[in-house]
Amino acid sequence: MALSLARKPALTQRWTLRWISPVALLLLWQTASSTGLLPPEKLASPLTVAQSAADLVANGQLADAFLVSLGRVFFGFLLGGVVGVALGLASGLSRWGETLLDPPVQMLRTLPHLGLIPLFILWFGIGEEPKLALVASGVAFPLYLNLHSGIRQTDAGLVEAARALGYSRFERVVHVVLPSAVPQTLVGLRIALGTAWLSLIVGEQINADAGLGYLINNAREFLRTDVVVVGLVVYALLGLTTDALVRLLERRVLRWRTR
Repeated sequence: MALSLARKPALTQRWTLRWISPVALLLLWQTASSTGLLPPEKLASPLTVAQSAADLVANGQLADAFLVSLGRVFFGFLLGGVVGVALGLASGLSRWGETLLDPPVQMLRTLPHLGLIPLFILWFGIGEEPKLALVASGVAFPLYLNLHSGIRQTDAGLVEAARALGYSRFERVVHVVLPSAVPQTLVGLRIALGTAWLSLIVGEQINADAGLGYLINNAREFLRTDVVVVGLVVYALLGLTTDALVRLLERRVLRWRTR
């Protein structure tokens, strides 16, 4: 108990010290902007960025762009997640599935998925479809790879023990194989979410008329670096938030692990 209480101030102090370098960078950035070393057409000052963010929130532009981008990530992630999980299960649980599905998936995985943009435009036009397809392709492969790997790395001894206890194949899959694959799958989920936001940033440069990417593109045309930075910060915060949610899920689902 005493050790636990002693550790709390140390953890608080460590957490506080972690803010020193970010605050110092902000002060250096503001100083460079105020003295003219960093011209506003290259990068707006932190105070200007904060004021622009407040203005965008007040007039509703940021909220509208946020909701559009969030919707694109949600539906793209849903589509890519279904495809990635379905392929991962089929390939991981079946030798025939691995033989037939894994080679083409591995070949496609090695392609830079952002390089598929011209093909998506030819297939789907310049509407919402190529943006969703880009996010989905960025999500599907990390989920597939980690789910497949998690299934294949299941402890053979646990499977044999379940067989000796009379578990059917379905029961072995449900009670042994899939739970063993959860940690690796959650890693894939975190990677997939990060890739989804990266894909969205690029996808929203494709003739978008709404969303954070449109906001950034429009600001670029008028050399509004303050608005560009606001959009990038929102992207970063969304990525950090979704990653934190997955980490929270990981702590709850994997409570049985030794810490």
